[in-house]
Amino acid sequence: MGRVFRPLQSPADVAAIAEAKRVLRRALVERRRVHPDEQRAADDAARFERIREFFGSSALGTAASYFSVPPEPGTLQAIAWLASRDVRVLLPVLTEPEEPSGIFGAPDWAPYAGPDRLQQGRLGLIEPTTSPVGAAALAEAELIIVPGVAGSAEGDRLGRGGGWYDRALRHAARSAVTVLLLNDDEVLDVIPAHRHDRRVDVIITPTRILDCG
Repeated sequence: MGRVFRPLQSPADVAAIAEAKRVLRRALVERRRVHPDEQRAADDAARFERIREFFGSSALGTAASYFSVPPEPGTLQAIAWLASRDVRVLLPVLTEPEEPSGIFGAPDWAPYAGPDRLQQGRLGLIEPTTSPVGAAALAEAELIIVPGVAGSAEGDRLGRGGGWYDRALRHAARSAVTVLLLNDDEVLDVIPAHRHDRRVDVIITPTRILDCG
């Protein structure tokens, strides 16, 4: 799916949507934060089963994913499972922010080589210690697991607010399947979206697989 036509938005609309995103994101992040650890672990285990159900028969050469940090929906099991199937898994590596804005551009990517080849990078994110292969390498990924705090049945996604993953997706192949991992209560009827926001193809929660096509 990816890019979708949306009507032009006035500067006032753009500002109002940005504020709606900010308020909604703050509430959802707080709700995630107070989830009990036991519930989070159970949700991760159930969501991983849905991931295996969805991708079990797929023959993938390259996939990309974010490396989750609590309280995000976990990706560690999925990354290790894909790697065990000889799938090349790319993880993002944040580069120096642009000056003078301080905004992060599209990340670099580096192949996952096991739990012993990881380090903490910028913004506290976990990244591989393997050699980066460039931002454009995302075009090789047939599957991209993207982060977010909410989504809709139409595929609209509310990201974490930094914008760098949206910039990363500009390098994605049109044929790539984008997958958003969420908790069940984070699939909402409506997500505020700007004209340039890219939709996802699939949402996976602990209890269901939602085709947004």
